[in-house]
Order: sequence, then C-alpha cells, then structure tokens
Amino acid sequence: VTGATVNSDSSTTLESMEDNPDGGCHIYRNGYYRNDISVVEGILEVNIIQMTNIQMTASQAENSLVDFVVTCQGSLPTDVCTVVADPTCQVSKSMVCDPIAVTDECLLTIRRAFEEPGTYCINITLGDDTSQALASALISVNGGEFI
Repeated sequence: VTGATVNSDSSTTLESMEDNPDGGCHIYRNGYYRNDISVVEGILEVNIIQMTNIQMTASQAENSLVDFVVTCQGSLPTDVCTVVADPTCQVSKSMVCDPIAVTDECLLTIRRAFEEPGTYCINITLGDDTSQALASALISVNGGEFI
C-alpha cells in the first residue's frame, strides 16, 4: 500500500507499507520531520567523603550503624539507594531506597545498619527523573566497631 499526503508545511510525505515474511509489517516514511530535544545536566558525580560508626549503648548493640556522608555534582537527586553486597560486590545482601529532599547543596548523610560483623561492598546510587550516579566503597564492620 502506498500513499502520499501533504503536511501543513507544504512538504510531501511518502508512506509505504509492505508485508514481512516474519508476519510483521514495516512502515517506511520519507520526508521532513521536526522534534524538540531537551538537554538535561543530570547527576554527574557522587563521592563518599566520610564514613562514621555510630556508637550505641550495650542494649542497642544488636546492629552496627554507619553514617555515610555523600556529595554530588550536577543536578540535585530526588532518591538514594544503598546496596550492601559481599566483598566482591557480586552477591547483594540487602537494598534500601529512600526519597530525599536536597535543596541547595548536594551534601547528605545516609545511615545504614549492619546486622553482623564482616566486610561489605557498599554501592550508593543517587538518582532523579533523568539520571543516576553511583559511588562504591569497601568497608569492614567489626562487632559494633568500624574499621
């Protein structure tokens, strides 16, 4: 099937359809097309600048808590995800995602709990509607103490 149509900008568009042996149909359009492109900056870089063990009382010592201070460059994130994995960063043990509200400067503190001593790979991902950026660190948690 072949047909010609005239667009409002006086250019002619030729449209053709043909059957395809795999049961589908291909449409070919020749002519001039216009579209708008929006360029967004996105989150360009994420850095873990500090890791701090949170001291807890003896009655709270079930989990070890670690604060991660994170900075970023580019647009401001709207959510953060933290993946805790084995030391090789291959086997995920847990993942937590939270919405965040960063206003002026991209500097935030993320607190995560570790149930048992060990060495962990931490992946922190900051994201917004159009981009994501990742920072990773290898940490060792030793019975309530951060090494």
